Amino acid sequence: MATQFVDTAKITVIAGKGGNGAVAFHREKYVAAGGPDGGDGGRGGNIILQVDDNMSTLMDFRYKRKYVAKNGEPGGGARCTGKDGESLTIRVPRGTVVRDAETNEIIQDMSTKEPFILCRGGRGGWGNQHFATPTRQAPRFAKAGLPGQSREVVLELKLLADVGLVGFPNVGKSTLLSVVSKAQPKITNYHFTTLFPNLGVVYVEEGVSFVMADIPGIIEGASEGAGLGHDFMRHIDRCRLLIHVVDGSGCEGRDPVEDFKIINEELKQYSPELAQRKMLVAANKTDLVYDRTELERLKAYVTEQGYPFYEISAATHKGTNELMHKVAGELANLPPVTVYEPEYVPRAPKLDTSDELVVEQADGVWYVEGPWLEKLISNVNFGDFESRNWFDRQLRESGLFARMEEMGVQDGDEVNLYGLEFEYQS
Repeated sequence: MATQFVDTAKITVIAGKGGNGAVAFHREKYVAAGGPDGGDGGRGGNIILQVDDNMSTLMDFRYKRKYVAKNGEPGGGARCTGKDGESLTIRVPRGTVVRDAETNEIIQDMSTKEPFILCRGGRGGWGNQHFATPTRQAPRFAKAGLPGQSREVVLELKLLADVGLVGFPNVGKSTLLSVVSKAQPKITNYHFTTLFPNLGVVYVEEGVSFVMADIPGIIEGASEGAGLGHDFMRHIDRCRLLIHVVDGSGCEGRDPVEDFKIINEELKQYSPELAQRKMLVAANKTDLVYDRTELERLKAYVTEQGYPFYEISAATHKGTNELMHKVAGELANLPPVTVYEPEYVPRAPKLDTSDELVVEQADGVWYVEGPWLEKLISNVNFGDFESRNWFDRQLRESGLFARMEEMGVQDGDEVNLYGLEFEYQS
């Protein structure tokens, strides 16, 4: 039954390959030796992540695990550049944390509306128009497009809610959510009614509202994987405030004090930081209380532990408004919902640099190419200073610079690496 809700998924994403450059020559009546005019290939499509507030689970990713963007179109004659490959947008629920599958490091927290480029498409190859020189006026070659980035990632859904309802199954969390918001969770009188978290917006008064989540019931041993709790406790991580709902009636023969202790211990085992989160305690089902002995014992224990205590009845709405006003007041003094900072550091691709690169000089320009160099370029973010330094270090350690200096390269000479142009500096 628990598999009806999917809150983690592993997928493979592959950006599009750049289109190949074209080999073409200008042909026009009365124009002799028109020269090369092969266009460049188009850039490969990106893999883009976008938040979709209409999604609440990662269920779609159970059935499709591989996502590939379109390749760039090849270049054409008359210096026509190929069409860029269409980017692929993958929609995910708000609150999805994207991790690198190999290192488990956070790549991005999809908690805002801004799209995120997960993999960039490959650069298009140059057409033969770029390789014409005074001594090589009819180049019959062009460059192939570079492959796009690819990676395997784990999607992990952590709900974005200000308030989380925690407690044993069947203590009335779903009923409370339905009473104070417009959420309509499934409610019946048996354990584990809630198989996945439900969200509801609680409107306290004009301009004052918050999001509350009904977290599936936690049981003893949940932090070690027992019951449903282990799968869903991660959804409490972002909650700024917890409402610990306890069955104050004892109608099922349970000890409310013992239940309270067990849930708190599970929270502590799962995350010591989470156990320190601000918490209010709501004794529910008080409309069924005939003997207040157990309820008073629970109240005494809870207040002794330093938690605010409220008597409510979600079924009859008793005390629910007062509780929500108190929650709104507490939230006003608490920091905003946690957004996880990226911690992923791109790993260097494993390259075999033993194969010698092809180095040619034509009209003052040094052209360098080779399979491992092509792979290296496709894995470098040239907009990042550290990445550029790493790229320079890889070329130096491969012996390329020493070899070019033996061939006579000078500081300030132009070097072309698959369309990347820069001045040589020793």
